[in-house]
Amino acid sequence: MTKELWINLPVKDINRSKAFFTSLGFSFNPQYCNGDDGACLNIGEKNVAVMLFKEELFKEFAGTHVAELKQGVEVLFSIDAESPQEVDALAEKVLSAGGTLYGEPGYKHGWMYGCGFIDPDGHRWSVLHMDMSKMPQRQVQQEQV
Repeated sequence: MTKELWINLPVKDINRSKAFFTSLGFSFNPQYCNGDDGACLNIGEKNVAVMLFKEELFKEFAGTHVAELKQGVEVLFSIDAESPQEVDALAEKVLSAGGTLYGEPGYKHGWMYGCGFIDPDGHRWSVLHMDMSKMPQRQVQQEQV
């Protein structure tokens, strides 16, 4: 059975992408293609692998063209934060590193604090701190037999 999931993303410039994510505090796994054509971005404590591939190489793997991200979104990557302050700090790092915010930091639904950003290649990310103690509880009604 499957043991790992690797997410593959096309990027225009590997070094620019590595610099961007490094400035946000992420690390790279040097064991996997960390040259000019690709890099392995590690996300979270479980080190989920996000493989960044130069667009030309990505097209070969995918067997098709790269989507035009200015016209729509194919996927939204969501990462967690330990506190609202961590969300705010990451939003500041995104702006300093050349990314843009599509959603300013703030509360959503009273129990989630987050923001959304776009990396230099147009991929969308959200950062959320979820206060589970404030999460609304849904009433589950059981059918009587």
